[in-house]
Amino acid sequence: MEFSLTEDQRMLIDAASNVSRKHIQPLLDARDKDRALEKNDVLDILSKAADVGLTSARVPEEGGGMGLKMLDYGLIMEQMPPTVGLIVQPHEATTTRIYFGGSEEQKEKYVAKLMAGEMIGATGSSEPGCGSDPRGIKTTGEFAGDNVVVNGRKQWISNATVCDVIHITCRIPTGDGGYRMGRVLVERPESDFESEEVGMHGLCQAPLGEVLFNDCVVPTANICPDDANTAKLLTITWLANRPTVGLMAVHLANRALEMSRDYVGVRKQFGKNLGAFQSIQVDLADMETLVMASRLLCYNALSAIDRGERANGLSAMAKRYAVDACDKAIALAMRVHGAMGLSRELGLEQMARDVRTLTIPDGTPGILALIQGRELTGFDAFRQ
Repeated sequence: MEFSLTEDQRMLIDAASNVSRKHIQPLLDARDKDRALEKNDVLDILSKAADVGLTSARVPEEGGGMGLKMLDYGLIMEQMPPTVGLIVQPHEATTTRIYFGGSEEQKEKYVAKLMAGEMIGATGSSEPGCGSDPRGIKTTGEFAGDNVVVNGRKQWISNATVCDVIHITCRIPTGDGGYRMGRVLVERPESDFESEEVGMHGLCQAPLGEVLFNDCVVPTANICPDDANTAKLLTITWLANRPTVGLMAVHLANRALEMSRDYVGVRKQFGKNLGAFQSIQVDLADMETLVMASRLLCYNALSAIDRGERANGLSAMAKRYAVDACDKAIALAMRVHGAMGLSRELGLEQMARDVRTLTIPDGTPGILALIQGRELTGFDAFRQ
């Protein structure tokens, strides 16, 4: 068992860190932290993310992508601000789903532009009455000549307000009076739809919104060639997404740890540095343990995917633990900083809001625990 990074992996980390520090973080810092980024800013971010392979991570080299190992994908994503993660990961997942589950014409039309960051992608699965169970969707696509007419509402959709194409899951007639789960690519302005920004508790710069399809006419050529594996395709992409979201939390908590370590080295009370007090050292030790355990769980899940192992439970465990543990680490950092830890100026309170926002994407803590429980017992707690 090898825990050290390879030279190639260190180079990937350095390249991603440089892109983030020199190009992406300055852009974020120059914008209002409480408002979603405009489309031109998102396109700028995607073009920089493309330089380090984040927009084509799971598309193989023969398809024009980077074909990254999932562990390497996680290592790169860990270097990025989580705001960028919530923009790039849904975009890349949309690209992956089109590449592996789209027609040749659809791949030709969209994949290269999405990988280059010239188009913005989104995936619409969640609805107002349907979140964790994609089989409960209500959005429909009814055939009308050479088109399919989409009606329904999607909610909590990353990139909703800025996307050029959204990959939606909906109910499509089978011809015998029934419906099947199907996937449709809805492109602006060809098939225009309404979208509205949703204000959030944290990670406010990442565009998140609600999408309304009201008699939205889409060419039947945009229906993906689905079969019984539609739900499986969504699940496969979620498996890598979950530990990657966990690493977004690690990014935040590790920064909070670094800030705390620096602070206790210069702040003095009762005639000595805060870092000389035993209780402060215990807090720092707990923070480091939470960060390290979270990181290793996420790396382990991604490595298992690379080895071709079943990773449903590991993926769920990694994301659920990492986000919760990093939330605790940031809370400790705020406590170490005293009143300053509560100030907006310092930024820890922003990290606290941001990390809690990560609890929901790609699986809530409750549903992730049940996925892990199913792997442990063989019993499905949420389906008959």
